[in-house]
Amino acid sequence: MQLKGGLPTVAVMDIAIQERENDLVLATFGRGFYILDDYSPLRGLSEALLQQPRHLFPVKDALLYVPRRPLGIRGRGFQGDAFYAAPNPPFGAVFTWWMKEGLETRAERRRKAEKEAEEAGEVPAWPSWEELRAEDREEEPAVVLTVRDADGNVVRRVTGPRGKGFHRVAWDLRYPPATPVSLDGGGERAPWSEGDKGPLVLPGTYTVTLGTLVDGTLTELTEPVAFEVRPLHPHAGADVAATAAFREKVARLRGAVHGLLEAANETHDRLARIRRTLLVTPAADPALLGRVTALQERLDGILTQLRGDRTRSRRWELTPPSILGRVERIVDSQWNTAAPPTDTQQRGYEWAEQGFVEQLAAFRTLVETDLAGIEQQLEAAGAPWTPCRIPEWPR
Repeated sequence: MQLKGGLPTVAVMDIAIQERENDLVLATFGRGFYILDDYSPLRGLSEALLQQPRHLFPVKDALLYVPRRPLGIRGRGFQGDAFYAAPNPPFGAVFTWWMKEGLETRAERRRKAEKEAEEAGEVPAWPSWEELRAEDREEEPAVVLTVRDADGNVVRRVTGPRGKGFHRVAWDLRYPPATPVSLDGGGERAPWSEGDKGPLVLPGTYTVTLGTLVDGTLTELTEPVAFEVRPLHPHAGADVAATAAFREKVARLRGAVHGLLEAANETHDRLARIRRTLLVTPAADPALLGRVTALQERLDGILTQLRGDRTRSRRWELTPPSILGRVERIVDSQWNTAAPPTDTQQRGYEWAEQGFVEQLAAFRTLVETDLAGIEQQLEAAGAPWTPCRIPEWPR
């Protein structure tokens, strides 16, 4: 069987096996080294297996630790291209699977059928508007690996390539982040940023299954494969369960704080649109402008408590800790260590939670009562549409 994996067409001068990690090492004529990390799944290959539609290979036990970045940031750091550095094997639990046929979109299947018809000397069938509309609306199918803990609870879903052949992805041994998702993927990250992430899972037994997501339906296609997550350096005397419970509630609070901040920012833009709309609505009561201004001031106060006093921080003045700042300081520490939370972190959580509850109640009153009343008057005055307002008809 031919193995590619990015290996160029070059003479291989020597082969070695790293027996402890089951790595296959190649030395090429061009003074290069290529390493196939953990080739042990290949030991189970057979003709019968390759005839199966799909197969999920056994998973090697995963070591639980926090990877170091000795150069400060990802990759070579700021050392320049002349500094030699090769990527490490993927961190976490590595899943390897085989698919005899890949997942195709409707458009790919249509183009494939058209090509086969042309090669056979036939005229390809013309797609209907309904078929083309279904292609435009289709979400791209995906391969989904579902990780569960020993109790059967879903811990993480990891997506992978949908093409045919061998594939491999790694789970970073973390819960998913509780912060709002981004449709654009978050854009390009700075070299020193690791991106958003959740807390580390507990050591123990986990299982993974291979499935597909097609037309909004998630179907698991293989039996669960068990593997172990083992701590590299167990923290002596630590209450692992209590630490995990603390991180779980911090993650929930973090998600709620980020969610309220997103909603408050959207409401800020919403009020700005309403203010301009009032100026171009002749029938609107001018007193509404003052009410909108008062709501903007109240909203600015909520935003100050959530994210900090930007007026002072822009002038390089010390500012009181914000709710988000307290939570993120706990996350920066607890997400990157095996140590239990400190007393300071526990008190910081209590202060952040208390402040969040107060600001959440204030925001609910602002949006659900005061802002809703202003929008009703806008609709009655025949004002142009503003965000989050559903037009009424007939007026």
